[in-house]
Formats: sequence, structure tokens, C-alpha cells
Amino acid sequence: MSHAYKAVGWNRQKKVYDLTLIGGVVAYLALFVVLGGVLKPEATIETLLIRALGTGALMLLHIILAIGPLSRLDRRFLPWLYNRRHLGVTMFFLALGHGGFSILQFHAFGDLHPLVSVLVSNGRYGDLAQFPFQALGLVALTILFLMAATSHDFWLANLTPPVWKGLHMMVYVAYGLIVMHVALGVLQTERQPLLAVLMGLGFVILLALHLLAGWRERAKDRPLAAQGRGFVAVCRASEIPEKRAHVVTLSGERVAVFRYDGKISAISNVCQHQNGPLGEGRILDGCVTCPWHGFQYDPATGASPPPFDEKVPTFNVRLDGDQVLVDPQPNPPGTRVEPAVLEQG
Repeated sequence: MSHAYKAVGWNRQKKVYDLTLIGGVVAYLALFVVLGGVLKPEATIETLLIRALGTGALMLLHIILAIGPLSRLDRRFLPWLYNRRHLGVTMFFLALGHGGFSILQFHAFGDLHPLVSVLVSNGRYGDLAQFPFQALGLVALTILFLMAATSHDFWLANLTPPVWKGLHMMVYVAYGLIVMHVALGVLQTERQPLLAVLMGLGFVILLALHLLAGWRERAKDRPLAAQGRGFVAVCRASEIPEKRAHVVTLSGERVAVFRYDGKISAISNVCQHQNGPLGEGRILDGCVTCPWHGFQYDPATGASPPPFDEKVPTFNVRLDGDQVLVDPQPNPPGTRVEPAVLEQG
């Protein structure tokens, strides 16, 4: 959380995850180069390495873009979301290796600066078959660099969450540029369109996952009708699992209504860290715990436990028998609201 910054917040789980990730990447690169050398003995080691790094980065990018919608569709993918930033930084270094070796092999020995050469050496922008696809890759790599460089919580706090999130949503622009970079590059260098077919399949799968997740999320945004003095009947208390939440939309904002220890409290569904869905988390150690990165909030106050200082809005709650009623007007972040107490028996 934001009380202090560390270069990398490693715990045992992240160490195991990162070691597994690095081992998998090294094994993939080695396997690609060895098999490539056997199947295409005419290819140089530099060419094999460029392709291994590029395809490795491409696969990781597809995995990264799939984690978000998969986590919305199935909670078992949430641990991947928790580790997604390390996956993104790893993907950037693979892409950087791909781009660096490519520039060194094809643009480093002329009169122009290598980066300038990438942009001006091929001016056939009107010819689809000869399109300067390397320039698309360079722009995409620049976006990935900005994302990797600002992936730390230090930048999240200093850029503010909306700006940080907007910057990191540029990953979809980078993905589009990379799709064109690969497709147009394959047109010029490969006679077998296997890579282009796989790329198309990956695009279709990602599109389907995002559409399905969006359709599921839209169902949560149905407005509820107010019942007396502005309070809105949101659900029955018996419908909320213990230490879990029921998420509703009130006055255009998602509200997470938690049941815990015989009480009901409601807070904003939006985590102050990366806008994570608090209502998809659960109460651990007496605090609502964000499923994305573990940020915690007292369900009665919306405030993080000391020494942390994150706060989210709270909502007034009351019970009518088993019916949970919530005032749609939020209280200022960190405002204590007495929980509604469930009748025993």
C-alpha cells in the first residue's frame, strides 16, 4: 500500500511466481532457438533470437490482455491479476530485446542513426505488401516502455489513478500497432501465413473475452428504485455470503454491500489503488480486501488501517427485516457509518 515505496514488493508468492515466469521464458527462448536451428538451418542465430524474443513477447501480451476479462468471468483467475504488472514488465523486456536486436541487425551499419533509419529507410507507406512495418513496432515499443517505466506504485500515486489508468490503457493502442507490425511483416518475409493465422485467432479470442466480460458487467449497472426517504432496497441480507459483498449500482456508482459478523456495511466498490472491484474481494482480518492487489479498508469507515491513508466513500445502511436498504448518497471518504445489525436467529 502507499505508506512506503519499495522497488519491488516481493513476498513468497511473488518470488515463486517470478522464478516460474523467468524459468518459463528462458525455456521458451532456448527451445525456439534449438528447434528453429533444426527446422531452418539457413537461419542465423541472430534471426532465430529476434523471432524467439518477438513471439515470446507476443504470447505474453495476449496473456496479459486476457487476464482482465478472465478475472471478471471466473474468480480463479484473480491471482493472475495480482501478478500482472510483473508479467507486463517481463513482456516489455522481451519486446525490447526483439526490437534492439532487429535494429542492430538491419539499421546499425548505415550512415543514419539507427532509430532514424527505422523511420525513414522505407517510405512505401502506400504499398501494403512493402509497408514499413518496423516503424509500427517502434511506436508500440515506445508505448510499452512508458507503461513499464510507470508501472510502480510511486507513479500511480504521483500521476493520480485516472491519469495512470489512461496511460496504461494505451496497451490496446500498442496491441493494435503490434498486430499490424506482425501482419505486414509476415506479408514481406514469410510464405506460410501460420503466424498471421495465429495472430488472428488470438485477436478473436481477446475480442470475445472482452465482449463477454463487458456484457456480464453491464448487468450489474441496472438502476434500482428508491423506497422511502431515498433509501433503496438492494437485496436480502440472507443473499449475501458471509464476509462477501453484493454489488449494486446507485446514482450511477457501484456500491459493495458487505455482510460480516452479523452486520451489514456498504462502501464504494472502487479501490483507491487501481480502481479494483472491492465488491469482488472479501473481508480478511476485519477489513475489506481488494482482490487485485490486497489494499484493505474498514467496512464501517471506508478507511485503510494505520499507517495507510487510503479512504473510500461509505453509504448509510438500514434493515427492514431481511431487506437491506442503502442510501444512494455517498458519505465523504473515510466517514464512519454504524453497520446495520442483523437480528439473531
